[in-house]
Amino acid sequence: MLAMRPIDTDTDIDNPSEQPHFQTVLAASLKNPSRRNLIRGAIGLAGLGLLPDTLIPLANASTATNAATGLGFPAVQKSLLDSVLLPPGYSYKVLHASGDPLNDKMSAFSNKGLELDDWSARIGDQHDGIDIFYIDEKGQYTERDTGRALLVVNHESSAESHLLHPKGQTSNGQQGKKFDQFGAWDLGARPELEVLKEINLHGVSVVEMTKGPQGWAYRLDSPLNRRLTAQTPMTVHGPQAELKNIHALMTTAFDPKGATVRGTLNNCGHGKTPWGTYLTCEENWARYFQIAPGAAPLDAKSQTSLKRYGVASAPLNPQSPKAASQGWHTVSDTDNRFTRWNIAASGASATQDFRNEANTFGFIVEIDPVKRDAVAAKRVSLGRFAHEAAVCGNPKAGEPLAFYMGCDTRNEYIYKFVSTALWDPKDVGGGMAVGDKYLDEGKLFVAQFKADGSGQWLELTLADPKIASYAKYTFANQADVLVNARLAADAVGATPMDRPEWGAVNHKNGEIYFALTNSDAANRNPAKVNAANPRAYTDVDGRKNSGNPNGHIIRFHEHSDRSTAMQFQWDIFLFGAEEDAGSANLSGLTANNSFSSPDGLWFSKATGICWIQTDDGAMTDESNCMMLAAIPGQVGDGSKVTVNNTMVVAGQEQTGQQETFIGATLGEAKLRRFLVTPKGAEVTGVTETADGKTLFVNIQHPGERTPALGDAAEFKFQSTWPGNMGYGVAGRPRSATIVITKDDGGIIGL
Repeated sequence: MLAMRPIDTDTDIDNPSEQPHFQTVLAASLKNPSRRNLIRGAIGLAGLGLLPDTLIPLANASTATNAATGLGFPAVQKSLLDSVLLPPGYSYKVLHASGDPLNDKMSAFSNKGLELDDWSARIGDQHDGIDIFYIDEKGQYTERDTGRALLVVNHESSAESHLLHPKGQTSNGQQGKKFDQFGAWDLGARPELEVLKEINLHGVSVVEMTKGPQGWAYRLDSPLNRRLTAQTPMTVHGPQAELKNIHALMTTAFDPKGATVRGTLNNCGHGKTPWGTYLTCEENWARYFQIAPGAAPLDAKSQTSLKRYGVASAPLNPQSPKAASQGWHTVSDTDNRFTRWNIAASGASATQDFRNEANTFGFIVEIDPVKRDAVAAKRVSLGRFAHEAAVCGNPKAGEPLAFYMGCDTRNEYIYKFVSTALWDPKDVGGGMAVGDKYLDEGKLFVAQFKADGSGQWLELTLADPKIASYAKYTFANQADVLVNARLAADAVGATPMDRPEWGAVNHKNGEIYFALTNSDAANRNPAKVNAANPRAYTDVDGRKNSGNPNGHIIRFHEHSDRSTAMQFQWDIFLFGAEEDAGSANLSGLTANNSFSSPDGLWFSKATGICWIQTDDGAMTDESNCMMLAAIPGQVGDGSKVTVNNTMVVAGQEQTGQQETFIGATLGEAKLRRFLVTPKGAEVTGVTETADGKTLFVNIQHPGERTPALGDAAEFKFQSTWPGNMGYGVAGRPRSATIVITKDDGGIIGL
């Protein structure tokens, strides 16, 4: 999610596989006479309805109506101010911010880095995915608005950890450090309390809220308030037939049986299950680990796996800072709280060290917010990668459930998990036991987007010869396939995408949307585009990034609206662009709705509005990040277009054309900017009350570019929000959850 951060694999490419680009697929299709006229003809996407039954038909327009037919607010203009901007008639307040106490025994946050506690009883940092869970008078989960709820918030990264200590991070006894995106500036030991803060600011916060005359506020004295951090014990779940093999891959000195692991890390996107539990996604977890100097390298197979996931796979070389981590492993301990981050094979076997510790991260973690003592579960059946979102399609009684997931790194894939169990609405409120029923047994698929606007799901199973005989990695069993899902997806030929971020389901018609945040010149030039990722251009002003710097949003409709469908139809909902981007502005954006780098996506059940949140580094010369409201149509409501690409590559101009499918142009009546963030922030995570009258939105890492203290007497803050707006102690910037309401008490967006 972060545009710049110390632990960041968004911009690193860990996928060396050479999947065919769509020029190759297109050429193959043109050899087939039955496809030739379809692909070359000017029939538009609606013509796909003429395809055989083996391909997905168009969505039924009668199922795609939304409550909103036009947006009821004026567009917010671009802004570089250090504040949250909303349309006239809307207001916000801060619900909580990084470091706020979770109970009335904890001291107020100093905002000066002076806390002497380990942060485990404070709101975490880097607010991200978010959802609301109503509870009744008995404290049980309910789907009705009771005026009492639990708000669950992800905490992603430690990007501004230098601001959480009095004078910055300390390494080798020197203060004032800021770990850059490649890791530590030096390799010295770090203080225990600093590291504990950084470990515990990750994870998830659960807080109880109540609605009063002044709106929603969180209860400081609630026994349901709690944190799950990178140290919280969790159980490992998966298909029964493979559970022993899964546990074997997670054996460590902490649990030689591999059935229990510690913590959740880099919590980014999220999901909410139909039965009322929370799914947190472990995204860019790889760079927290390293093999300390002096250790022997791991075996070749382990190195292949670690490299594919971006984990340091060889002993740390002080001359190669890219291999460095946050230095958590440098703290001395007796209980392996810190040495666990060193994945060297230092013991006689995996039961005596932490060579498998990296295998315990990269999963969907299920949490039951309403039951404080419920043990969180890592759901291995949903695969291991840089998880971003766990979107459940519309549940239908008597049918399997489908969960859609993205892997948030450039050139990675979109996945689907289909449960074996059939959905029973009576399971609502059943907690973790119901999670065992639906999330442990099922099939994992990866998406392949075809040049003709269709797509197919490829099962990741050892029964597939392409996986069983994959030359680059030998899979031992199905557990190995799940734990190394990226490699299995390589083997079957999945489509590499432009950073799959959040996914969302349009509840009105069941269509699935994914934000493809951006790509760079190395991965998207005119020779490397495909129909699903069709642009290669240079941003002509501002930061002048090349590739697909502004990103796009793709959507698809499952064949016959079935969760078990093996085929789907897709088009591109929106292309991000500056309004003056010329031919790159394929969606006809204007100054009132131009955007870049879509990241968060979420559909309101109350209004049908699609909320789009950005994590941008391309057009931040003219505006801070933003949130927009869109009224979507349906797959197939637009046309087939030809994208003309021009880009300078290695000093030479490259040109090319790529055909793709784009949704109908929305115009300002159906796509407008609703919010602009403070300086340096991204906006990420949104949920609403059942009546649609309150939005909860997260503002993440304001002041991201605040430099390390170094030799300066004071930090030079890029942002001082929300303190500059009167929340808490002024000075250092803080991530926060804000509560947005309409001044007249009406429904948001209408």
